[in-house]
Amino acid sequence: MLPRLSSLTNRTRTQEAVSQFFSNYGMLLVLLLLCTYYAVVTLEEQNPRGADAAEALLDDLTARVPAGSTVLIATKANEEDRIFAAALAEGLRAAGYTPSGPVEGTPQDLRQALEAVAAQERSVAAIATTRDNAAIVRNLQRQIPSLTGAPVLTPAPYRWPTFLRADNIRNVANQIVVIAIIAVGMTMVIITAGIDLSVGSLIALSAVVAAYLIQAMGGTEAGTGAMLLASAAAILLCGLVGLFSGFVITRFRVPPFIATLGVMQIASGLAYIISEGKSISAIPDGYVWLGRGADLFSLPNAVVLMILIYAGAHVLMTRTTLGRYIYAVGGNEEAARLSGIRVHAVLVFVYVVAGLLAGLGGIVQASQLKSGAPTYGLMYELYVIAAVVIGGTSLFGGEGKILGTLIGAFIIAVIQNGMNLTGVESYTQKVVLGFVILGAVLLDMLKKRGLR
Repeated sequence: MLPRLSSLTNRTRTQEAVSQFFSNYGMLLVLLLLCTYYAVVTLEEQNPRGADAAEALLDDLTARVPAGSTVLIATKANEEDRIFAAALAEGLRAAGYTPSGPVEGTPQDLRQALEAVAAQERSVAAIATTRDNAAIVRNLQRQIPSLTGAPVLTPAPYRWPTFLRADNIRNVANQIVVIAIIAVGMTMVIITAGIDLSVGSLIALSAVVAAYLIQAMGGTEAGTGAMLLASAAAILLCGLVGLFSGFVITRFRVPPFIATLGVMQIASGLAYIISEGKSISAIPDGYVWLGRGADLFSLPNAVVLMILIYAGAHVLMTRTTLGRYIYAVGGNEEAARLSGIRVHAVLVFVYVVAGLLAGLGGIVQASQLKSGAPTYGLMYELYVIAAVVIGGTSLFGGEGKILGTLIGAFIIAVIQNGMNLTGVESYTQKVVLGFVILGAVLLDMLKKRGLR
């Protein structure tokens, strides 16, 4: 009897451990599986680019062309090819070769440059170019007799998943950054068993207000101080809107869904009134620093900001008394009140945070697009809520993790990016995303029933 009881106890513990593991890391496993799937289906031949292409070509070139020879570099007139040409020229000099050029531009420009090189009667041992440009160079080479003997060398291709290319990974992070930032505030709201439908409209309001103020303070000639002041004012305004939402919900006991639905309409209307229904684009070039810049290890500045916000929010929710209060209010509001927690203050706080982060999201989007328009943020509230729910936060309140929300946001981004890479049309993408959201909600409901 005792061995059987011990066996049942061990089995129960194992089941609990497995259940706990999937509860804590299930969505991370889903994200890894999605990444693996799209890595497999997008495995194809890749052409190295930029400095990587130069490094790959240099190894082949030094093996085929005698040292001390002259190598002509021919490229297209774009930034990536200029990086390739500069890196290759530097490598050739270091290896004892004489780089010529680079010659760059349209086929007509290349023809003129190649003819000029041929007219100088210099012996060219090889012509180095990118694979994208190789056909053009070979065609032009046949028309210039003195260059026909020089082999046209290009970087060797390699097989690698398009999904896992560095530029695509940066693109995934950049695409989701606005939704991910706003989802931090939404996570806190949903943990308190609330909802905030106004965040999408606050993106538009923030972007429009910031652009309007920048335009009023000098437009394209506005300085850094003016841009910072305008952005701070827009974020603060959205925080005040969040304060208003929290006040209406706590003071008048209006359901969060109804209160924030009304605020959503108000914020959207204000964005259209301020902008007169038009995009405001009189913004200095420097304003794109946050949305398009990449100063730290080539990471986009907006992604760095997102990481800092998630780190701070994680500490707040797991290491502070306020974080415990937020969970307590969502778990049982009446019990939290009886235990001395200022429930109304906690609720107002989470709506203010949601408003501030929605305002920050609007600034990031305005920086990415270098303009402010009342159409920004359309349907974003649904994507934000989806990221939170997919990340494991319960719509019933009292349960959820900030890092889970980040995983949920990336699951959405990976699905969208992967479907784009595999040629799935946008309408089908909406259907797939809808099923993903429904699946996450059903799992949440089943988990709740299991606990009962």
